[in-house]
Amino acid sequence: MSFPLLTATAALPAIGAIATAAVPAARRTAAKWLALLFSLATLALAITVLVRFDPDGDRYQLTESHFWIADFGVRYELGVDGIAVALIALTALLIPFIVLAGWHDADPLETGSRRWRPTQGFFALILAVEAMVIISFEATDVFLFYIFFEAMLIPMYFLIGGFGDRAHEHGEEKAATQRSYAAVKFLLYNLAGGLIMLAAVIGLYVVAGNFSLTEIAQARANGELEMATSTERWLFLGFFFAFAVKAPLWPLHTWLPNAMQESTAPVAVLITAVVDKVGTFAMLRFCLQLFPEASTWATPVIMVLAVISIIYGALLAVGQRDIKRLIAYASISHFGFIVMGIFAMTSQGQSGATLYMVNHGISTAVLMLIAGFLISRRGSRLIADFGGVQKVAPVLAGTFLIGGLATLSLPGLAPFVSEFLVLVGTFTRYPVIGIIATFGIVLAALYTLVLYQRTMTGPVKPEVAAMPDLRVREIAVVAPLVVLLVFLGVYPKPVTDVVNPAVKQTLSDVQKKDPQPEVEAAK
Repeated sequence: MSFPLLTATAALPAIGAIATAAVPAARRTAAKWLALLFSLATLALAITVLVRFDPDGDRYQLTESHFWIADFGVRYELGVDGIAVALIALTALLIPFIVLAGWHDADPLETGSRRWRPTQGFFALILAVEAMVIISFEATDVFLFYIFFEAMLIPMYFLIGGFGDRAHEHGEEKAATQRSYAAVKFLLYNLAGGLIMLAAVIGLYVVAGNFSLTEIAQARANGELEMATSTERWLFLGFFFAFAVKAPLWPLHTWLPNAMQESTAPVAVLITAVVDKVGTFAMLRFCLQLFPEASTWATPVIMVLAVISIIYGALLAVGQRDIKRLIAYASISHFGFIVMGIFAMTSQGQSGATLYMVNHGISTAVLMLIAGFLISRRGSRLIADFGGVQKVAPVLAGTFLIGGLATLSLPGLAPFVSEFLVLVGTFTRYPVIGIIATFGIVLAALYTLVLYQRTMTGPVKPEVAAMPDLRVREIAVVAPLVVLLVFLGVYPKPVTDVVNPAVKQTLSDVQKKDPQPEVEAAK
């Protein structure tokens, strides 16, 4: 029997969460190092998965299948394609940096005070989220996926509500109320989506007789499983609604700005760079593969929703006074690009969307973590409370600029390639949608450069005059991510080589081919 590599990759952070939570309360530093060690070990396993995966091999590799609830046809069934491998690698890469960035975020609020935070719990919850996200990317049993798709809400709820941002202009009591509101809103929105999906999961079982993604898809392809058009469309809507909430897609996005605003910067990165990717990933894996006709039927409406997300998110970002809310609305705009690329139903669009998931995770991590370092120094999230930072903390300002330029998809940085592919793939089928979406790029330049100008340039405000530059730990957090942004900006081939075969198979599921160019290239 071969080593269950996928199980080990998901189980290791879960074991780390238990071990970290069990560390005595007095040994906070030991808990931090233990969490970091487990996150690095998980990264090593994720790299092993990446190395062992053959892009030209079978669609799902490193598979595991065992009966779980045999009477209901539920299996513990895992397998990864190129898209899942890329997102597992992204998740495992970001968690050690999230742990390092949040090194002091769960320390006692006041020395000698009874107002304390369970440091062990903070890092244990982060590892628990990592375990659930990874197994969500690996699951090829629909019921197994659903369990962890919903279960990850529990640790995220406590991370948002229990370990919020300390920089709050209205004091701790008001901050606690707003954190509680943000956590409950996050939970209610995602639970609503999950309950609707549960009804669709049950409906799928009634129609197909099992929960195996591969078996259902194969039966449909071979004509062995007939599904009425109306049934398929209703089931698709049940799945898509849950994924659109998680993604988040307009108009189901309103939980995200509150959640990111009230979270610590590392938890905000965990939300938008890791957890939300499960929604867009699931659109590719489940919606398109299980419900190809319904996916094609719903595409025009979804494309409109995606382009609204792009423009709406960018416009709202322009007018924000709070740094974290600005980044949250920018992420809504970026997720609009991802969804647009998925449902453009072209190889360029879907390759760009998958690459965008990876690149957005890295660029948002850089920008949000630097913003977190900046906010913790000043004790405020408001843009108006900063000014002239580049004169007193040039390294911090420089890395903040790189993160901002990546957010606006500057050529030479990783997000440019993915955004370009999404737009090219969209233009070939939906030129009007593609043209409107390009205005999101213009708005991204506006909100990014205005943010930098208002916080980093101009006269030095007295409150930031003594602001220290990035410390060694903070440089260790952002420097590798900046290097990766540049590397993937000039050489994205390592990622595209992994994801492109999976994208071709997804297009085959929905029986789509790339449109032929109107003008043939000269020979």
